[in-house]
Amino acid sequence: MQELTHYINGEMVKGTSGRFTDVYNPATGEVQAKVPLATIEELNKAIEDAAVAQVAWANTNPQRRARVMMKFGALINEHMEELAELVSKEHGKTIPDAKGDVQRGLEVVEVCMGAPSLLKGEYMDNGGPGIDLYAMRQALGVVAGITPFNFPAMIPLWKMAPAIACGNAMILKPSERCPSTSLRLAELLTEAGLPKGVLQVINGDKEVVDGILDNETIQAVGFVGSTPIAQYIYGRAATNGKRAQCFGGAKNHMIIMPDADLDKAADALIGAGYGAAGERCMAISVAVPVGQETADKLIEKLVPRIEKLKVGPYTAGDDVDFGPVITAASKNRINSLITSGVEQGANLVIDGRDFSLQGYENGFFCGPSLFDNVTPDMEIYKEEIFGPVLSTVRTDSYEEALDLIMTNNYGNGTAIYTADGDTARDFAHRVNVGMVGINFPIPVPLSYFSFGGWKKSAFGDLNQYGPDAFKFYTKTKTVTARWFSGIKDGAALNFKAMD
Repeated sequence: MQELTHYINGEMVKGTSGRFTDVYNPATGEVQAKVPLATIEELNKAIEDAAVAQVAWANTNPQRRARVMMKFGALINEHMEELAELVSKEHGKTIPDAKGDVQRGLEVVEVCMGAPSLLKGEYMDNGGPGIDLYAMRQALGVVAGITPFNFPAMIPLWKMAPAIACGNAMILKPSERCPSTSLRLAELLTEAGLPKGVLQVINGDKEVVDGILDNETIQAVGFVGSTPIAQYIYGRAATNGKRAQCFGGAKNHMIIMPDADLDKAADALIGAGYGAAGERCMAISVAVPVGQETADKLIEKLVPRIEKLKVGPYTAGDDVDFGPVITAASKNRINSLITSGVEQGANLVIDGRDFSLQGYENGFFCGPSLFDNVTPDMEIYKEEIFGPVLSTVRTDSYEEALDLIMTNNYGNGTAIYTADGDTARDFAHRVNVGMVGINFPIPVPLSYFSFGGWKKSAFGDLNQYGPDAFKFYTKTKTVTARWFSGIKDGAALNFKAMD
């Protein structure tokens, strides 16, 4: 049985708490490793060491910090196969999907190679008589990232790369279900030239999370996970005077207009609804066809596509479309929600509850499920299922479909499929959702933009990665300077002294 470690001061360090949690192979249901759960003392010591290391790192010029990111990006590319294997082994997603996980994180690292440009301040000479003003962006100090299981590479990279490029030290607490990828990325970052202690990877449970939120040295916290936990972390962080950006759950809808190319829309729903076993905060979990004829044709096109999906372990290679869900508890919850949908009157067109794979009977596999005639009062509509389940909510008009999204509690992502530019433009302008796709099912912005939802999908004023990340991980200092050169001056008792 493999015993995993923390990553502290540039080295793999065994835990001292004596407490562990199991890391499963989701395909077999077997425990493949144990990960230590840190004590508050271990956490605080790692934070103290990070604070010491951060001073010199912040004083390293941005260009040299960017060079570390350049080398880090090259190492990620060099170790792509290894990293994808680590992701798949603990999460269960297919190797191509795991490579996508790593790649989308790498793209943020690539943006951070341009840190010198993103950290430039502002300057105005002669803003007043003999007075110059300038603003500079400075690192916060020690910051923390608390990341989820569903993207073991991407989201840790979204957190660590901008924070470190800005001159901060980071305490990263990855999901205890999928810790190995973060530990390996930390090793690669040290190999790239990051000074020891600037990145500390601490494994733990709620005790460590609360320790991060209560530690006075930590200046900011980034989180991705469920909405209840996002609200909890945001509130506790704010109470303790910390910056926080906390991203929660989602219920993403895709409108299919009568003029849409239904083959393309159906293909999009298959990828966006069932990819990664639906364990994506940007998954499309609700199809919203406009008009009964559109709905009937859409279901007709979806059924054969879903029936052809292949479910299995990542080791089966290209023969698999998606793998297991993360835990037995997740599988049971998904099946329970499907049962509730049937009991509440939805039409279960395809039932994935009884899926079983020969040789992997103890794995956490869910077959793909498809519902039709779902209504907004049903649990399968209100809850984020986080599994391979697509619900169809029929509407009679574009306005009814739009209102369905507008009144939903979540606002992470949404999409519309249509051939009409006016409808698409109206949708993009009016919908109250943070990321919008037009004939594009999973509208995760490219890394030089920013990722962020609205409503109960996000808490905090700034988004992840892109320019917003550099604002979040720095604070602005403004300097007003005057050098006397024959200017007569007296005591100033009012705010017009610079006029």
